Amino acid sequence: MNGENHELPPKTCTIDRLVTVPEDIEKVLRGQKTAQRRNGRYADVGEIMTLEGKNFVVEKVYSQSLGELTDEDARQEGYANLEEYKQAILSMHPGMPWLPQMRVWVHEFRPV
Repeated sequence: MNGENHELPPKTCTIDRLVTVPEDIEKVLRGQKTAQRRNGRYADVGEIMTLEGKNFVVEKVYSQSLGELTDEDARQEGYANLEEYKQAILSMHPGMPWLPQMRVWVHEFRPV
């Protein structure tokens, strides 16, 4: 993955804010969501996220452009395909354009 061997910039938020939408929390707990994309960096590799008493370890943190997203990336996020993921994101952020060059931080995690 791109960026894994490079030093990461400082976090812009804390891991407890990484997954906050109730539907997303449910998807993580059911094993349907294994990644969270944010416009900032919310976690370090090895950091533990706790959701409803269950722990998840962050395994990868890297930057990705929206134009690089695939259906597989959307499935990591808990959606059937890229179009479904895109519509969900745009509905959560009214007025936000979906720009292929816009970069996001990917946080991949798994249950501990």
